[in-house]
Amino acid sequence: MLKKLVSILVLMFLFSGVLAMGITDAGKVCLFSKMSGVIKLDGKPVVNARLVRTVNLNKDIVDEITTDEKGFFEFDAQFSRTVTKFLPQEFAAKQVIWVYYQDKEYKMWSGVKRKPEENTEARGKQLVVECELNSEKNVIEINSSPIISLCKWDVQPDEPLDFESMMKLVK
Repeated sequence: MLKKLVSILVLMFLFSGVLAMGITDAGKVCLFSKMSGVIKLDGKPVVNARLVRTVNLNKDIVDEITTDEKGFFEFDAQFSRTVTKFLPQEFAAKQVIWVYYQDKEYKMWSGVKRKPEENTEARGKQLVVECELNSEKNVIEINSSPIISLCKWDVQPDEPLDFESMMKLVK
């Protein structure tokens, strides 16, 4: 009986989601927003660098591109469909981008996307980055999720929590 009730509830969630967003968007989540930008090494554009992006919600999805003569690159947004969008559980899509250039590898981007909507890595703006391969890694927290990156982009990070605020979250 309980199993049947759970099945009915799941179907109700799915059906209500389909009606609200259209049948082609049912269960659609953004694992990694569209990202474009320039990669540099010591201030100069990196030409023909290979970028490998891996995203993971339930399994690894890997794609790759190469920078052009100006160091420019562009990844399309990576979407997936999942029934978990309608279930009461946390969304967490792992994101990693590696740059391979002149027999070296650089971890350009590493984070966990905690919201299923597109462009949450830049709070609704397009994700346009400038990355310096020889820079120190930045740790920036956006939507309560840290991103470790060699890049800069137009985003306002989360306000740092003071000790009292952290203790309230723990209680």
